[in-house]
Amino acid sequence: MANLPDRNNDNGLVSGPSPTMRRVMRTTMLSAVVGTAVEWYDFYLYATASAVIFNRLFFPSYSHLIGTLLAYGTFAIGFFVRPIGGIIFGRLGDRIGRKRVLVITLLLMGGSTTAMGFLPTYSRIGIWAPILLTLLRAVQGLGSGAEYAGAVLMAIEYAPSNKRGLYGSIPYIGVAAGLLLSLVSFSWASRLPATQFDAWGWRVPFLLSSLVVAFGMLLRLRLHESPIFERLKEDGHISAAPVQELFRVARRNLFCAWGARLGDNSLAYIYESFVIVYAVQQLGIAKSTILDALMASAAVQFVTVPLFGWLSDQVGRKPVYLGGAILSGLFVFPFFAMLRTRSTLPIYVAILAVSAVGKIMMTSAQSPWLAEMFPSRVRYTGFTLAREVTSPISGGIAPIVATALLAVGGGSPYLVAWYVVVLAAVSAISVSLGPETRGCPLL
Repeated sequence: MANLPDRNNDNGLVSGPSPTMRRVMRTTMLSAVVGTAVEWYDFYLYATASAVIFNRLFFPSYSHLIGTLLAYGTFAIGFFVRPIGGIIFGRLGDRIGRKRVLVITLLLMGGSTTAMGFLPTYSRIGIWAPILLTLLRAVQGLGSGAEYAGAVLMAIEYAPSNKRGLYGSIPYIGVAAGLLLSLVSFSWASRLPATQFDAWGWRVPFLLSSLVVAFGMLLRLRLHESPIFERLKEDGHISAAPVQELFRVARRNLFCAWGARLGDNSLAYIYESFVIVYAVQQLGIAKSTILDALMASAAVQFVTVPLFGWLSDQVGRKPVYLGGAILSGLFVFPFFAMLRTRSTLPIYVAILAVSAVGKIMMTSAQSPWLAEMFPSRVRYTGFTLAREVTSPISGGIAPIVATALLAVGGGSPYLVAWYVVVLAAVSAISVSLGPETRGCPLL
């Protein structure tokens, strides 16, 4: 407990943190952002590669659309193992501490992504290429099942009670950073001549993950444990069976969180991954144009993420979350109409509206909402299960469902649009039925 704060409020923080405490908090926040950036750099990079090149290098014997579906299938594998990672590492986070788990998850994610950069393709080793790709994707998903939850909990359990929305949203800046870094690196690589890109250029973004992981490890090894977990350990209140206890004391909140997550998780991959397939393959928009628009959206999120986190501290978690779900559902038809103009300005406006505003309203409010709705003894387990149990049927298959609906619709996006409306409605209803948690005690 050396150098940890005095325990004058429910977070274990003093009202006026010392210089030492401020340094601890800065390291904690930077570590959270970097770790989340690694997680989502890995995931967005894989999603982009699935849409652009994996269909050709790892599934070359199929048609272009079927190859894309198979590539997205390996992408979905990561989401199917995320709940397993959430159960394993969420339980460990409540049993042995937040810090140790964050070190493990960072190594799993970054190591698997770097290894993808060394994979031989189908032309070299045949069927073993997609098999090894799928295995590495599974390891990546296993670590990701608890990474974001741990980053948010460390931030919120250090935060003053009236700034949890702001502090809890900041790790999501890492998501924007990961998206931006993945798009920048992949955009650079894709500008190489086609033969060089196929031969080695696509590997470079995957190998660069090792540099970010090394920096993240330096930060995480210097972290202090969460003051709330330290308090639980000192008082002998560590849960012996976090999963069972969670279902006993917070079942309703968990169900509401699952419903809320269906929308924002799915919409993120429809608006930021599937949109590449639709824009490039169906509308003939230059790949660089859509990638540049997504990069602009990621840059804007550095402002909108803390803005909506701060707003949730002022008006509550539910109003901000609901506003994002409603905007996402209502704007989907204008979104596709603006893409069909094939003009740069409408494309940028459309992507900024859904990605930097609608989606961010949901995710910025979601972080403190999920952290505050579960008791401290089972908070890591509750957060991971709330986020990850729905991953296979939301984020994991959303690009596959959207691509299939596009094929059924003969290239028309209207079935995809109605799919988005349904997902947004499920999220809005679930949030409405859940609790308002702003200002609640964390212990």
